[in-house]
Amino acid sequence: MRVAQQTAVVSGAAGGIGLALCRELMRRGAGAVGMVDVAPGVSEAAAELRREYEQCRVLDFQGDAGDPQFRSSVFDDMQREAGLVRICLPCAGITRDKLAVKVDRESGKSRIYPVESFREVLEVNLLAPVYWTLEMIARILEDRKAKGLGKWQPEEDPQGVAVFFGSVSSLGNPGQLSYAASKAALEGAAATLRMECARNGMRCVVLHPGYTDTGMVRAVGEEIINEYILPATQLGRLIQPREIAEACCFLVENAAVTGSLWADAGWHPRPC
Repeated sequence: MRVAQQTAVVSGAAGGIGLALCRELMRRGAGAVGMVDVAPGVSEAAAELRREYEQCRVLDFQGDAGDPQFRSSVFDDMQREAGLVRICLPCAGITRDKLAVKVDRESGKSRIYPVESFREVLEVNLLAPVYWTLEMIARILEDRKAKGLGKWQPEEDPQGVAVFFGSVSSLGNPGQLSYAASKAALEGAAATLRMECARNGMRCVVLHPGYTDTGMVRAVGEEIINEYILPATQLGRLIQPREIAEACCFLVENAAVTGSLWADAGWHPRPC
């Protein structure tokens, strides 16, 4: 599978890893890229990339990735304007970090992690990526059926690939109960889709980034980064978004890779 001339959709595309993914896809000659984000800045980011990569069709969509109607409309527009989406990179994610249980020093009462926050994180980090991928798979299968094509054969071109974005936090990380659970669960979803899709010429793989220089990571503060993150990282610095984008495109283009890739910069979690 080659990125060149393919149609791709990227969620979380307004900044950070998502924006770097869009840029790397265009650099590799993608025919069309759909940039999706809940933030209005996605339109500005798309306009910038249109100027930079005139050969690529760039479409931008602002909306909630967890909304089924929005998801369907994005695929409808992409298919009408640029053809079937065959590369799905759903990397939008959120954190709602707090210790699972914390006891107040003065009152002695405990606070349990809010179930509402857990559900919110699962919706964005787990359910949305899975269902964006299912949307791509469904449309590719419908297209094959309409063309009278049966079971995919090895001499055919690969039909599609999805990359889930896990995290080193999936190994466990204090304060990230919901985030870690959502990222670890992507492994099970990818493994199942991998088995179901292999006969149809599609792959679903997982990329686990380490601490990357994005707004989400910078939000924890320089003190936390310097005291707790960098000392536990063999690379000794934050990963750059373009490095994650390059790793992702390796997964997209190398059909022999069917599992997971850890782009973790040698980071290892430590207990509290």
